[in-house]
Amino acid sequence: MTQSYEENHKGSQKFTGVFSKSIHVFKATVVGILLIFCTLSCKQEPTNTKMSGEVFGTSYGVQYYSEQNESFQRQFDSLFDIINTSMSTYQQDSDISKINRNEAFNVDEHFKNVFHASKVIYEATDGVFDPTIGVLVNAWDFGPEGKVMALDSLKIDSLMLSVGLDKVTLDGRKIKKENPNTFIDFNAIAKGYGVDVIADFMESKNINDYLVEIGGEIRCKGQNFEKQKPWKVGVELPHFDAEQSLLKTISLYDEAMATSGTYRKFKVDSLGNRYSHILDPKTGYPSKTNLLSISVIAKDCMTADAYATAFKAMGLEKVKTFLATHPELKVFLIFENDDRELETLALNGFPEE
Repeated sequence: MTQSYEENHKGSQKFTGVFSKSIHVFKATVVGILLIFCTLSCKQEPTNTKMSGEVFGTSYGVQYYSEQNESFQRQFDSLFDIINTSMSTYQQDSDISKINRNEAFNVDEHFKNVFHASKVIYEATDGVFDPTIGVLVNAWDFGPEGKVMALDSLKIDSLMLSVGLDKVTLDGRKIKKENPNTFIDFNAIAKGYGVDVIADFMESKNINDYLVEIGGEIRCKGQNFEKQKPWKVGVELPHFDAEQSLLKTISLYDEAMATSGTYRKFKVDSLGNRYSHILDPKTGYPSKTNLLSISVIAKDCMTADAYATAFKAMGLEKVKTFLATHPELKVFLIFENDDRELETLALNGFPEE
């Protein structure tokens, strides 16, 4: 049976309409694929940003990768200024200086953070880490040169009455001291805290690949994006002169590392014994130690910084005993043996390379 022209034309229109829809679907699919491809291939590569300067009486360096290619110099300067205003003993108008002069003052969140962390580490180390030892550091007048000068034992005993973080409390935002002569000094923990403040700021900006360093104290996250490898940091070989060289390099994975050494700042007695600038909070006298360098890896730099300082005063055997119950701390020690030869000891899984 034959169909009329109109019937054939209608059938042709139906077929053409279906074909047209197919073409449109095909075009849409192609456009979608092209958009996805463009999104993947045209995505901006993270920019490597490096910044450096001076802060806390030392230098700092920050390296990070960001798709926004944004500089945070202004924000860094502001954060450093806030920390200094809170805890710098070198600024006469800082909060900590006013507290040391017994002027009533409300402390900020930065001071509270460091104070609470100091209390925890003070108790964990049985008082070996003690930010109130500053009055004795000042009395011993430790500098880069000179010999140990014997202070009168009565003077030492008198100064020791003001030492002890257990004599200081935080009530709300106010610091209370049992002894008005207690001198608080956070220099052994503040650099590490400064590193953490900058690192936390970076993470608030969704930057996941960074390395922050202040005076040798380091915290990193992610990786060196350009090299597609973990961040590499160095452990310095101790030298008693101005020479600098690396003993080893290690990889850090979302961790912090702080190093404290006795080989640059020490005094020598008449028998040639070296005394570190670290004082024993139990005696008030300089610690005689064969430990030359202590590197500590922890989750945050404030903790690593404080323990690196505490371990100098503990000595080798006490450090080993302490670390047996603190697996969260990875430690690398460089020390002199009885023959005055350098030896090293890695504890709690401190990376070999």
